[in-house]
Amino acid sequence: MEIANPIYDVVFKYLMEDQKVARIILSALTKLDIIALEFVPQELTVDKLKSEHSILTGLNLSIYRLDFSARIRQADSSEKVIIIEIQKSKFAHENMRFRKYLGKQYMNESFFQWVADTKGRNYKMGLPILPIYFLGERIEGFDEIPVIMVNKTIRDRFTNNILDVSHNFISALFHEGIIVNIPALKKKRRDELETLLSIFDQDNRNENHHIMNVKEIDFPEKFRPIIRRLQEAAQVKEVRDIMIVEDDFLSELNDYEHRIAESEKQKEEERRQKEEAQRKQEEAIKFLLELG
Repeated sequence: MEIANPIYDVVFKYLMEDQKVARIILSALTKLDIIALEFVPQELTVDKLKSEHSILTGLNLSIYRLDFSARIRQADSSEKVIIIEIQKSKFAHENMRFRKYLGKQYMNESFFQWVADTKGRNYKMGLPILPIYFLGERIEGFDEIPVIMVNKTIRDRFTNNILDVSHNFISALFHEGIIVNIPALKKKRRDELETLLSIFDQDNRNENHHIMNVKEIDFPEKFRPIIRRLQEAAQVKEVRDIMIVEDDFLSELNDYEHRIAESEKQKEEERRQKEEAQRKQEEAIKFLLELG
C-alpha cells in the first residue's frame, strides 16, 4: 500500500487534523487515557508558504508545531486537562527554537485552570505541558533508541528518596517530555508503539521520498485508521504539490546553513589570528621592556 510520507509537514498536518487518528497516536505515545482533544496548528498557511518561499520564510518553517489541549482520565478516575505540544523538525540542532516555542506556551495566559487550596481559596494555576519532539535527524548517543522518555522525578534532597506525590505547583512549572528519534526507527518493530511509528521509517520511501510502501496487515487493527489516512493524503494533489515545495525549501536551507557555517568558521579563524598577533605583539613589547 502506498502512503504519503509523514515526515513532511504538510502530510503530518493532514494526519493530525483527523481527531480519531490524533487520539490514537497521542494515546500510544503518552500512555495516557485521552478522553478528548482540541488543537490549534501553529504554522504559516499553505498560501503564505507558496507566496513567500524564501530563506527567511524557510528559517521560520524549519519547525512545525501543533498544540493540543487534552482532557485525560487519571488512575483514580478523576479527569484533568494538560497541554500536549508537538514540535517536529528535520534538524536536531533546533534546541534554541524549541526552547523559544515552549517558553511561549508557559507565557500563554489562556493555558490555565482554577484550583482550590486546602483552605478553599481559588487561584489560577498553569496547565501542565507535555512536549513531544519528532526529530528527523539522528541524536548522537541515542542512535539505537527510537523513543526517548524524559521523566520528572521528585526527590527528598536529604534522603534522596523518590516522593510518590505531586502538587499543582510542581506540575505547572516542571515537565516531562518525549522524543521520537526518527532515524533510530529503522527496522525496529519490537512492540506496538514501534510498529505504529514505523510509518516514519524512511527505509520505506519510494525514489522520490514522497511516497512510502507499507503493508496494512502489518499494523494492528486499531492503528489502521492512521494508515488509511496517510493513503488518503497520498491522493490529495495539494498535499503532493506542497511536498515538492518542502523539498525545495530544505535544499535551499541546507545551502544557506552551509554558507553560514563557512562564514562563522572564517570569522573564528580571523579572530584567532588577530588574538595570536596581539599576543606576539605583547610578548615583543615585554621583551623590549626587559632589555631596556
